[in-house]
Amino acid sequence: QVPVVESGGGLVQAGGSLRLSCVWSAPAYSKYAMGWFRQAPGKEREFVACLSWNGGRIYTADSGKDRFTISRDNDRNTMYLQMDRLKPEDTGVYYCNAGIITTATMTPSDVLGSWGQGTQVTVAS
Repeated sequence: QVPVVESGGGLVQAGGSLRLSCVWSAPAYSKYAMGWFRQAPGKEREFVACLSWNGGRIYTADSGKDRFTISRDNDRNTMYLQMDRLKPEDTGVYYCNAGIITTATMTPSDVLGSWGQGTQVTVAS
């Protein structure tokens, strides 16, 4: 069983919005910190945003500050990423995973689960 399924990506014009969803199948993830990551073509996966298990601690990378909003609904086994005022630089495949929050970040190497297929976000200029 795939641990996470990302959805909600698509093609959007610069300045537009997308809402990504991450659904997990492992019940334990409802008690883990979760994070969003992205990988642009030819680049390494990078941190986007994360939050503690109950949403009490939220951290966003500088690239998404004031534009991205992360949230979660543990009753629905779902995490969200609201992306507003999108820029071409936001283009990439977006992934979610459980992980460890360290110094207001969650690095891709600190995730606890397997990577899903991700969801493609393409922002046209």
